[in-house]
Amino acid sequence: MIKFWNFVKNEASPDTVELRIEGDIVSDSRAWIYEWFGEPAASPNAFRNELSQYKGQDITLWIDSYGGDVFAAAGIYNALKSHSGKITAKIDSKAMSAASVIAMAADEILMSPVGIMMIHNPLTGASGDMRDLRKAADVLDTVKETILNAYVAKTNKSRSTISALMDDETYMSASDAVKNGFADGIIGEEEEKSNVMNFSFNRFAIMNSANESMQKLLDFEKARQAAAAPLNTAEDLETEKQKLLMELELI
Repeated sequence: MIKFWNFVKNEASPDTVELRIEGDIVSDSRAWIYEWFGEPAASPNAFRNELSQYKGQDITLWIDSYGGDVFAAAGIYNALKSHSGKITAKIDSKAMSAASVIAMAADEILMSPVGIMMIHNPLTGASGDMRDLRKAADVLDTVKETILNAYVAKTNKSRSTISALMDDETYMSASDAVKNGFADGIIGEEEEKSNVMNFSFNRFAIMNSANESMQKLLDFEKARQAAAAPLNTAEDLETEKQKLLMELELI
């Protein structure tokens, strides 16, 4: 059977494992259909068993899926929630429907600037008389409540707010997901912030180095003049130093 996940050991960081979830998320009972057609699929129980091999290790969870079976997603969500290491989810393309529920299990969720997250109400097909259809609607209401639990736990928003977003079948860009609490950041932003901080640090380092060189120059000049003329006062030396610094545009 072709799995819709793939664990990859990070040789550069032995304590970190990369996990990719791609393709449809399916239940145990439908996995054989995907196997028959050679499509990615697997059972949540098999996923849980493989995940247990990486206890205590940090996991980078890459997600690219349109979603699928909500109960299969719930099984994967619970397995990830029970994991003893840190889980960082990275959505590089899409995390829609049930796939967005899986993402909620992560300790930190980051989205690509071109990634999409979509949440909506659970769907099903039903047939029968009016009692059967009403029963199906009641079941969907219950399933929605379980999905809301995952979204609310992550976003800290009210159930009514999240419910309205699900009713509207909401598509979120990376910035929208961060704004609504479904993601913690955008992939690449932290690197940009880090570069700005490093630039500021380096600039100050250059200025400090220039000031030290200027002080040495003044000390040398002071020693040179000492043999030919009386020592300048401290005020005179400070004035000369400020003039030189201004000429070099360091202040």
